[in-house]
Amino acid sequence: MRLLQLLLSLLLLLTLSATSFAADSPPNVIMVFIDDMGWGDFSCFGNEAATTEHCDRLAAEGVRFTQFYVNSPICSPSRTAISTGQYPQRWKISSYLADRQMNNRRGMAQWLDPAAPMLARQLQNAGYATGHFGKWHMGGQRDVGEAPLITEYGFDASLTNFEGLGDRVLPLLDAYNGKKPRRYALGSDNLGRGKITWQDRSEVTQSFVDAAVDFIRQAQADQKPFYVNVWPDDVHSPFFPPKARRGDDSKRQLYLGVLETMDEQLGTLFELVRNDPKLRNNTLIVMCSDNGPEFGAGSAGPLRGHKTTLYEGGIRSPLVVWGPGLIAPKDSGQVNESSVFAAFDLVPSLLQICQADANGIEFDGQPLPDVLLGKSKASREKPLFFRRPPDRPAFNQEQLPDLAVRDGNWKLLCGYDGSEVQLFNLHDDVGETKNVAADHPEEVARLKDELMQWNASIPADNGADWEPTP
Repeated sequence: MRLLQLLLSLLLLLTLSATSFAADSPPNVIMVFIDDMGWGDFSCFGNEAATTEHCDRLAAEGVRFTQFYVNSPICSPSRTAISTGQYPQRWKISSYLADRQMNNRRGMAQWLDPAAPMLARQLQNAGYATGHFGKWHMGGQRDVGEAPLITEYGFDASLTNFEGLGDRVLPLLDAYNGKKPRRYALGSDNLGRGKITWQDRSEVTQSFVDAAVDFIRQAQADQKPFYVNVWPDDVHSPFFPPKARRGDDSKRQLYLGVLETMDEQLGTLFELVRNDPKLRNNTLIVMCSDNGPEFGAGSAGPLRGHKTTLYEGGIRSPLVVWGPGLIAPKDSGQVNESSVFAAFDLVPSLLQICQADANGIEFDGQPLPDVLLGKSKASREKPLFFRRPPDRPAFNQEQLPDLAVRDGNWKLLCGYDGSEVQLFNLHDDVGETKNVAADHPEEVARLKDELMQWNASIPADNGADWEPTP
C-alpha cells in the first residue's frame, strides 16, 4: 500500500513538472494544413471508406472541432487567411493564384504582399525558429517567377512544391501502367530560384515531413521554440498513391489511397513529437483542411457543397488540436460541437498561446486561446463573411451564391446585389436543405445588410463581371 502511494506521488510530481515546463516555456506549434480534404474525410469525422489512424489518434488525445471554418472555399485565399489573421480579399487574393494573365483577368494580386501581417514573422520576432514545408500557393507559380521567396515572409527555412519559390520538390506521376512516370510542374521547373528535386508523387509528403523533422531537431539543438508549417499537397488532384493503394483506379479510390498514405507519412512527424517528452509536453499540433473536397474525390459528410462553393461543404473544415502538456487531461478527447470560429482566428489565438506580441496588428480574427486548448466552448463574437472565387460563378448549370454570412445558427447566402437570398438555420439543418428566408424577414434584412456592408468595405475583384460558365 505504501509502495502504491509512493508511485502515485511520483506520478503526480512528474505531471506537475511537465505542466510547469509547458507553462514556463513558449510552446512549439506545428500547423498541418491539408489540401482539398473534406470535412468528412478523417475516419474520426465519419469516413468509413478509409482509415486515418494517426490523425485520429491526435483527435482522441486532443480536441476535435466540428464547427470550424476556413475563410475561402479555395486554396490561395484560404492560405492567406490562416497566415495573416485577416480576410484574404484585403490582400486581393480571392481565388487560386494562376498565371499572370489569369490573375489580372480576375482582378487579383500576383502574390501576397510581404507587408501582410504574417503569423510566422510575429513568432520569428519573438525568438521562434520558423519553417514552411509543403504547398505555399501565395505567390511564385506558373509564369510568376519574380514573386518573393517564402523566406521573405518570416520563415527561416522552406521546402515547397510547384506553387512557390525556393527549394522545392516536384512530382513524378506514376500510374503503374507500363509507361514512364511523367513530370508535373506547371512551369515551376522553368522559374529557377531554388534547388529542384524530382520525387515520386506518393513520396512528396514524406519529403516535407522529413524536412520538418530535421528542422525541429535543429531547433531543439539550438534551444529555440519552433513554429512549423507542414502543408501536404498530394491530397489535391492529380491523385497518385502507391501502387498497392490504387484500388480500381477510380477517382474516389485514388483519392482514398492518397489520403491513407498521407496519414501514414504524417505519422512519422506525430510519433517524433509524441515520443520525445520535451516535445510532447510543450508542442501544440493544429490540423485542418484548406477548403472542401474536390467534387467526386473527398467527402464533406452531411454537408452540402464542395470546394469552390460557399455552402458548408466548401468552407467548413475538420479541426484537430493536440497538446498533452497544454490541454488539461480532463479536456482531452472531447468533441467541441459548439464553438463557431475560423482559420483567421487561429493567428491571434496562437500568438497569445505563444506569448508573442501582435505588435498592434488589427486582425479580422479574434483571439480564442481557451477554445483551442479545450477550456472553453465560446464562439467568435463577430459574424463570418465569405465571398466566392471570382472565376467560379456556376456549377453544373447551377448559379452559385456570390456571398455568405454565418452568425450564430443563421447562414445567409445571396448574389452580389443581394438577390436570390437563401437562409438556413444550421442548428436544425446542417445540410442546408430548407431555405427559410420567407419565414424570417427580419433576420434576412439584418444579415443581408451586414453582408453587403462587409463586401463593400473590402477590395473588389472581377467576380461580378466574370462571364458565366457555358
